[in-house]
Amino acid sequence: MFDELRPALSDAVIRRSVGDDAWRRGVAYAREGRVSEITRSRTTGELTAIVVGNQRRIYRTVAQHDAAGARWWGECSCPVGYGCKHVAAVLLTVRLAVSAAPPVARTPDWELVLGDLVQAAPSGGSTPVGLQFDVERAAGPGPASVRLRPVVPGAKGRWVRTGVSWRNLEHDYFSGRDLAHVAALRGLHQAHQAADPPGYYYGSGEPPVLLEDFGPALWPALRQAVEDGVPLLTKRGGPVRVGAPGELAVDVREEGGELRVEAIVELGDDVRVPAESVLLLGSPPHGAALAPDADGVPPGLVPHDGLVLVPLQRVPRSAQRLAGSGPVRVPAADRDRFLTAFYPALRRALPVRSSDGSVELPEVVAPRLDLAVEHLPGQRARLIWSVRYGDDGPRLPLAREAGAAPDPGRDVAAEEELLRDLPAPPERLLRLWHVGPRPRPIERAELAGMDVVVLVTDLLPRLAEAGVLVEETGEPVGYRRSEAAPVVAVSATDREDGDWFDLGVTVSVDGEEIPFAPLFAALAAGEEHLLLPSGTWFDVRRPEFDRLRTLIEEARALQDADRPGLRISRYQAGLWEELVELGVVGEQSRRWARDVGALLDIDGAGPPAAPAGLAARLRPYQLEGYQWLSVLWDAGLGGVLADDMGLGKTLQTLALVCRAKEAGELTAPVLVVAPTSVVANWAREAARFAPGLVVRTIEATGRKRGTALAEAVDGADLVVTSYTLLRLGEEEYRALPWSGLVLDEAQFVKNHQAKTYAAARRLPARFKLAITGTPVENNLMDLWAMLSIVAPGLFPSPQRFTEHYRTPIERGGDSEVLAALRRRIRPLMRRRTKEQVAAELPPKQEQVLEVVLDPKHRKVYDTHLQRERRKVLGLVDDLDRNRFTIFRSLTLLRQLALDASLVDDGYAGIRSSKADAFLEHLQEVVAERHRALVFSSFTGFLGTVRRRLDEAGLPYAYLDGSTRDRERVIDEFRDGRAPVFLISLKAGGFGLNLTEADYVFVLDPWWNPAAEAQAIDRAHRIGQDKTVMVYRLVAADTIEQKVLALQERKRDLFSRVLDDDGGTLSGALTAEDIRGLFA
Repeated sequence: MFDELRPALSDAVIRRSVGDDAWRRGVAYAREGRVSEITRSRTTGELTAIVVGNQRRIYRTVAQHDAAGARWWGECSCPVGYGCKHVAAVLLTVRLAVSAAPPVARTPDWELVLGDLVQAAPSGGSTPVGLQFDVERAAGPGPASVRLRPVVPGAKGRWVRTGVSWRNLEHDYFSGRDLAHVAALRGLHQAHQAADPPGYYYGSGEPPVLLEDFGPALWPALRQAVEDGVPLLTKRGGPVRVGAPGELAVDVREEGGELRVEAIVELGDDVRVPAESVLLLGSPPHGAALAPDADGVPPGLVPHDGLVLVPLQRVPRSAQRLAGSGPVRVPAADRDRFLTAFYPALRRALPVRSSDGSVELPEVVAPRLDLAVEHLPGQRARLIWSVRYGDDGPRLPLAREAGAAPDPGRDVAAEEELLRDLPAPPERLLRLWHVGPRPRPIERAELAGMDVVVLVTDLLPRLAEAGVLVEETGEPVGYRRSEAAPVVAVSATDREDGDWFDLGVTVSVDGEEIPFAPLFAALAAGEEHLLLPSGTWFDVRRPEFDRLRTLIEEARALQDADRPGLRISRYQAGLWEELVELGVVGEQSRRWARDVGALLDIDGAGPPAAPAGLAARLRPYQLEGYQWLSVLWDAGLGGVLADDMGLGKTLQTLALVCRAKEAGELTAPVLVVAPTSVVANWAREAARFAPGLVVRTIEATGRKRGTALAEAVDGADLVVTSYTLLRLGEEEYRALPWSGLVLDEAQFVKNHQAKTYAAARRLPARFKLAITGTPVENNLMDLWAMLSIVAPGLFPSPQRFTEHYRTPIERGGDSEVLAALRRRIRPLMRRRTKEQVAAELPPKQEQVLEVVLDPKHRKVYDTHLQRERRKVLGLVDDLDRNRFTIFRSLTLLRQLALDASLVDDGYAGIRSSKADAFLEHLQEVVAERHRALVFSSFTGFLGTVRRRLDEAGLPYAYLDGSTRDRERVIDEFRDGRAPVFLISLKAGGFGLNLTEADYVFVLDPWWNPAAEAQAIDRAHRIGQDKTVMVYRLVAADTIEQKVLALQERKRDLFSRVLDDDGGTLSGALTAEDIRGLFA
């Protein structure tokens, strides 16, 4: 049996398995013979043995080796638990046995598998342990209690309790006793303790183990004991049998007019025993004990002096009292109430019989859920849920009221199951259900509108299919879903105020007109469907409805909140165009069709002929711009001509004025307002391209002129003045009639709180045009300001424009709102870039030249930087109050990056690193016979550059705001006498055509990229035939680099609104921008 273990029982293997200390102690135990009852499983090879420990404690030890025989694993019932000296002792004892025994033949594999089935029961030295059932008699017909005790065979062959108890059975080991019996009784005792945990016990000896205190775990423990051969006997020595499962039932019989209701135990084969004659085990009962001499127990069912134990099927707690009470008698007068109110509940708890057939037991009716639906006027419905037992039963509420007595006639479990199996309501009707672990419908509810539709078309059919009786009363509406596409019609009718029209929008489905108010409310609330009075309903989740809602919201947002109804301005042609795209055009006034129709259909008209009085050939894109201006003029609408700089905006405008004169429409002059430096250029361009126009320039106030404005412009077709003079002489200009107003470089009116803006807006003119290459410089309010002058009805309110457009676009980057804004301004704005329309224009190459400050220059800059940083960061949280101080600090740092002597004459000895780098590049450019424009924001730095050019002997022209004879200076550069033109950014950023230059130097970056772009485009414009090289000089690691980054963000704002490019958005210089400059 152990022979094949020889290789695995070497000292090395055992010591490796348990350790040196356990091995040494195990050697002593093996020599003392403390190991006995060694067995080995034929299937697993596991060794099992009994080891006597200190103080003669008995331990059960198990050991098994790995597949290679290189290590043993052992478990033990001692406190150590595994790998102990007891494991070592077992292995050493087995080795001694193997060494003393002769080799045996190897057991065949098949015998190893089947061997456990034919092993003989333990015999010889193994003594059985029995279980005694001590029945205590009661005064009644059945046993009162049964006590269980372990017993062992005595000296005279009788079973005795001497020396054995539950306690020492649990905590000691009986040397020589049947181990299977001991284990089975231990399991039985543990099952008792699990059901009846031991508490304080004050009697002598150990706490009693009573049969009736066991839980359902009694039965598997008893079956195991029987299978292990544990003798079961009563105190008198009679046998104890475990019978087949029985069932607790109720027997109802008629006796003397009364009903006798009695709990019985059914044991099969029509054997019935009164429940009062047995000992019911557990609470609720899970079994019964039957004694032979109990009343009602059939003879021969229980052996003489014996006991029969019967497991019972599940007994509900509600039946426990009846099972232990004996027969119950129901008077004849209460018979009906018993059968209707109590019998159903009794039948649900236990099987009910009438053993002698004396009582006809009624059928128990299952509950049913009812739903009463009352259809009410106005597309409403009232719902009432109830429970009924049978068609004639009363309607019962779904749940008992708090504190109400239970109704024994109701099957609460069955009702709960019905409620649990109800189909889930649609999401729209979830509020009709109680939420929680036991969802159920609310007993009473009222619905209206689409909720009723969902109820009738979705929920009710599914409830009926699930077995709910749905009873409908009233007059249900014939609800019908329409799949037809909606028809949207828009109309525009005249109002008394000429620039505005009443906007009408109607929607119809299947020929039925939809009231707009509920449709708009449904769209605004995010509803999925809309129900019409006729019962027709349709899905509002359609793209055309979403678009319609957006457009209507926009129309409302752009008009005064206190105005009823919807209006549309003739300047809002883009909004009308999108409305028309959704449906059909209904009524529209003749004036609306004339003014707006021509503008929207401009692309369908043929190209117009240029006016005869125009002494220039218009390029195709200029001809298109002229056509667009003509449509605006004819409709009395204003607009913004926002072509890229250098594309001939002045020429297109002159063409329009020529056309108006030739058509006899110049009943008064057209007023052109331009920067002071550009006024003369307008006169020069008009003389060149429109010689037939009578032009007057106003270059002084009335006081300086000495003549009235009316006298000065008498007979003129075109009057040109400056923004400054318009502001100063506003009343004089407003007093005269004007055929049109043209605002050149219209960014001059971007501040809608400035007097110049107010003067331009209040000037009376039928036609107003803004000309600018940069309609957006800082933020979207720049654009609003221009449009509010030329198209006052497009975005009437600055507050609403901010709420609806500016804030979502600038702060949130809302691409949908941005797209809507671009659609709105498209009919009233024309913008073409050089890349789009001037393919012959040579390329423009831009490069940033980083200038490293020399050490002395760097030290001065860093010293001031730290001081100004602390100052600005302490003020920036209140930007509006401290704006002047903050910008003074920023300007100081920008000057320091150029030339330290601009800030303090004491730094005159520190050479400007920027001027050195510039001069080095400029000398190379001039040496190659190129010509250069040089721009700076600071005239002081231009003075530094002039001194350096004088030192180098390089001729130059110079222009700033103080230059008197501008034309002479410009001609000096144009005719080649000066190859370099030094220009201040403000004085020469617009109004100049200097295509003779092919190099542009920007000596310092300005906050506004548009100002720089305008300056650069003095050279890169129509007429240029050379590649234009642009150099931006930026001092490394200074505020100039941060300004350059800020330019990029502002440039994105311009391109997103006016071009098709995307990108991140930034508006005017904010507190966060300023912090970034000092980061």
